[in-house]
Amino acid sequence: MADYKPVQDLPDEAVEMLDEGSHSPNAMIDQPKVEMQEQDTARHRSTASPSSSIVNLANTVLGSGMLAMPSAVASVGLIPAIFLILFAAATSALGLYYLSRCAARTEGRNASFFAVSQLTWPSAAIFFDLAIAIKCFGVSVSYLLIIGDLMPTIITSLAGISNQDNILLDRRFWITVFTVTAIVPLSFMRKLDSLKYTSIVSLFAVAYLCAIVIWHFSSSNFINDPTGNVEMVHFSTRFFRSLPVFVFAFTCHQNLFAVYNELKDNSKHVMVTVIGISIGSATVIYEIIGTLGYLSLGKLVHPNFILEYPSSVFVTGGRIALVILNTFSFPLQAHPCRASLEKVIACFKSNTRKNGKAPPPTPFQFFAMTTAILIGSYIVAITVTKLDLVLAFVGSTGSTLISFILPGLFYVKINENEPWNREKIAALCLAIYGVAVMVICLTFNIIHIYQS
Repeated sequence: MADYKPVQDLPDEAVEMLDEGSHSPNAMIDQPKVEMQEQDTARHRSTASPSSSIVNLANTVLGSGMLAMPSAVASVGLIPAIFLILFAAATSALGLYYLSRCAARTEGRNASFFAVSQLTWPSAAIFFDLAIAIKCFGVSVSYLLIIGDLMPTIITSLAGISNQDNILLDRRFWITVFTVTAIVPLSFMRKLDSLKYTSIVSLFAVAYLCAIVIWHFSSSNFINDPTGNVEMVHFSTRFFRSLPVFVFAFTCHQNLFAVYNELKDNSKHVMVTVIGISIGSATVIYEIIGTLGYLSLGKLVHPNFILEYPSSVFVTGGRIALVILNTFSFPLQAHPCRASLEKVIACFKSNTRKNGKAPPPTPFQFFAMTTAILIGSYIVAITVTKLDLVLAFVGSTGSTLISFILPGLFYVKINENEPWNREKIAALCLAIYGVAVMVICLTFNIIHIYQS
């Protein structure tokens, strides 16, 4: 039997642990070992470089929002749209910055919306993570919708099939094929950094799309603005239905904490650099696609503008590239969706409620949650057909919550004992702006559905 020291010979800390109900005086020794093991594991995970983090964050931004941008530009006119894109980029970057500063206040490399909630409003953590999970789920559905819209046009262009009864022109068939063959295996990857190579491929698809837009805008063979309805300034109630698209376009905040945790050097300077380059590059691309796409296709441009370009080898290649982009972007939404669901489930466990820390999921939980996300998004995608409707509701609810409201409120609360300065005032203004966008835009979208 092991020789235990008398209680009076133990350090005071060990005696206190025994008084609290610990039956082993070695508990005091074991606890630091556990913490050291957790820190070693965290350091082992943190191998991402700034470049790979920029690629993943930029690819999260540059998703289905690109295809709806010309339509969003048409809702306000060319000049206001240029400034709206810049404003949306600036507010998004500000929200990312505040989240990164809040992440720096959490312990180790376990930053998450749940961890920050424990430092601010612990009782509301479950609702925050549930909202984030729903938002990411909605975005993942939009990716499947785009795949379903594009693949029949690609088959028609390549094979000349026009019979609508042909299974190869069935959007549900292609959603099923891409889900089973590519999306499922990629969605089961545990680390966000593991997706950096697929993100690089996706960014080539973005460059291809930009080339298509620029080519058709400058081509003499393409009739610019066939409707003759390009406007420099336009205002109507449609603006409030389209504003969430601008907000949604720059939303990548769900992956900010994963980037922070996995970066080898996650200092303030590095995080600001990653955020600045990611949002800056996305801004340039959105300005090109939004303005030139609108000038080419006019006021009545389709919410998925790539469908309006005449079929050609060049355009068909772009549509294939977009299918690849959305296929590889799906896991970038499944990852934070699963992470938020983990926290929601953990909130029902007594240990989590007691110490405020969510344990890592078991292999079964990881498998079950990922499977549920895949099946759920698949069912919704084969049922819903309106991409702009999905983007409008996701943008006015989940995107505003995680881009503006939570970053602002978290930063103010976590620095409540600090004097009010420009950063703190700006954080409060960002949260108020988010609430206003959510209420106004959601109201107009509901009214539009009711009237249509």
